[in-house]
This record gives sequence, C-alpha cells and structure tokens, in this order.
Amino acid sequence: MLIAAARVITASGSATSAGAVLAPGYVTCAEGRILEVSGGVPSSRPDVVLRDGFLLPGFVDLQVNGYFGVELASADAAGWSTVTSRLPATGTTAFLPTFITRPVDELADALRRAAGILPVLAPVHQRARVLGVHLEGPFISAEMRGAHNKDWIVSPGEERVATLLSAGSGLLRLVTMAPELDGAMAAIKRLAAAGVVVSVGHSDATAQQVAAAAMCGATMVTHLFNAQRPMHHREPGVVGQALADHRLTASLILDLHHVAGQVAAIAFGAAPGRLCLITDAAACAGMPPGKYLLGGEPIELAEGDGTPPVRADGTIAGSALRLDSAVANLVAIGVGLSDAVRAATRIPADLVGRHDLGRIAPGAAADLTWLSDDLRTIATWVGGRQVYGHGVS
Repeated sequence: MLIAAARVITASGSATSAGAVLAPGYVTCAEGRILEVSGGVPSSRPDVVLRDGFLLPGFVDLQVNGYFGVELASADAAGWSTVTSRLPATGTTAFLPTFITRPVDELADALRRAAGILPVLAPVHQRARVLGVHLEGPFISAEMRGAHNKDWIVSPGEERVATLLSAGSGLLRLVTMAPELDGAMAAIKRLAAAGVVVSVGHSDATAQQVAAAAMCGATMVTHLFNAQRPMHHREPGVVGQALADHRLTASLILDLHHVAGQVAAIAFGAAPGRLCLITDAAACAGMPPGKYLLGGEPIELAEGDGTPPVRADGTIAGSALRLDSAVANLVAIGVGLSDAVRAATRIPADLVGRHDLGRIAPGAAADLTWLSDDLRTIATWVGGRQVYGHGVS
C-alpha cells in the first residue's frame, strides 16, 4: 500500500526532537510494516491519496479504564471486543487497559480473565493493539487516593506483588504505586526486574522518595499534578521531581479540567520530550451523560463539553477524553503540532518498550492515523489495514 499525503508527521528523531514533517510526503507499507517514508510526490500511482489534514502514527494510550459503556476490569469478551474495535475511531491504535484499586485477589482474577480473553479477540489488524495491562493501585496513598476506594488500598508486600505478577502471566505491563509505602522500594525493584514499568502516582511522596524510586527502577509518573504531592519551592514533591528528573517521563490528562492549560504549558516547557498524553478514559467515554462504573463503583457523567465524570462526593473519576482531542488541546495552548503528536505516539510507545510503534519509519508497524485540519480522526490503519474511516481513496 502506498499512501500519499499533504502532510506527514513522522514523530521519529531523537528524544528531544519532534521529528520530520513532510509536506507533501508518502508512506509505503507491506505485510503490516512500513517499508519507506519520504518527502515529495511518489513516482508511482498511490493507492490512497490524502489531500488535506495530517498523516501521523497511531496514538498510544497508556491509561484506558474503559470506553463505550464498558469497564475493562470486569468486561467479558464482547466488552473487550467493543472497546478494541471502536477505539481506532479516536485515533488510538494501541493502548494499556487499566484496572484501578480493588482487593488483590480481584485484581488477580481480572488479570487472568484478560489473559484468557485476548487470544479470542479479532486479529490485530481489525482492532487496537492491547499492549498489556496497567494496574493503577492497590499500592497507593490513602491520602492521595482520588476516586479509589480507601478500604482496598494495601502496602506492596512481597506476597501481594508475587500474586499479581503470577496472575499477569506476562500481561502485566505497568504498575502505578506510591513509593513512600512500606516495602515499596523492594517492590519497585522486583517489578522492574520482571520487565514491568513502574510509575509513581497517587502518592504523597517527597522529592527525595521519588528520586529513590527512580534509583530503584521507576521510570514514570502517572497523571502529573493529579492525586500527588504538589510542587513547593522548598519541597518539590512528586510534581517537582517529575519535571526535574530526566529518568522520569510523566503522563498528563489534557482535557483542560484535570489540569489547566497554563499549567500544562509550563510542564511541557520544563520537561520537553518527557511528557506523554493519556486519556484515563472511563466507561462513560464515547457515551451520553449518565451513570457508569469505575473500579466497580458508580460514577456520573454530566452534560458539558469535556467535563470529566465524578463520584457521588464530587471527586473527579477518570475522564471522557479522546486522545485526538488531547492533542488538539495541547496545540491550542501553544505546543507545536509535531511535539503534541510525539506526546501521544512515540514517547508513550518508547516508555513501554514498543519501539516499533508510535513513529512513521522503516521497520515500524504500519499503524497510522489521518487527522483533519482541525485535528479530528478521519481514518485509522492498524498493521497496514484500514480499521476506521470511509471514503478514503
């Protein structure tokens, strides 16, 4: 397949380089991989011509609790099929299903259930890729729990960590935890040694404790600014350490409700190349206002453009965000489009060790998204096959 596009954003390049913008450009794909990417007009007749908008790598979302009315932690195969088949309509071609705090045995059951469901889903070229599971909890701070149930929060004891690693059977990819808890440093080392990305989150840790977590193998901070010790000029906290520590990449929920635009702009200026966009989408995402579930407990989505869902006490509980909207929001606050695309593609892909995703480069997976001039998803390809969009020619 040969795609010619008015503008191609490759998201390739170094850790601090947004990568090339080719205007015009073209991409050649075969057997699910990108063979060639180049600027200019191809010498042979293209199979697909995109006369406007932007062709870019498919988005990679590291935190999706649910979508389209489905909560993934408790979903059956039909629910997983709904989410994975419809998520490409938002530009996302790969993601981490996310299970929030529950009793350890229930989380282990959810991991085993997911491991059994994934092999029976449609082939990957018909849906978004599942890159593993993100456990957000139960090893978090009770004081910074946000929408998590306090009664289910526990310390990361050796047996609990072993239970989750065993249940995951290689599916466990990311764990968000608070490094100030008893046993946390040993748990971080064990998880990192098992190939699990460890992220600091829902944490009241000091900057020194976050630095110690990074020394033990943590490489990420979950939803910067939200449910964590803020930055103070005498105690940098989780936020300050995340922005200053080059060992850490932080995720950000950019619906402009979780974090104000001015604050997000400051963060991107302070840590170029070390921030990635996530949705933290709950089951209400892509759905009308109403009552849904997060972590098995009620949330409500009210009327309002981009307004996040809340618990009964008003606590924000996940989001109803699309990742293409997050990219558009980032551009609207003054971040360049190439940098915004990189924050939703290559940076999260690299963070979880998927260097074959999140970029348009020879050898990478042919996961592609076509955005309109106003940055809304028009069409999506996974493994070189179109999974969303009509009228592309």
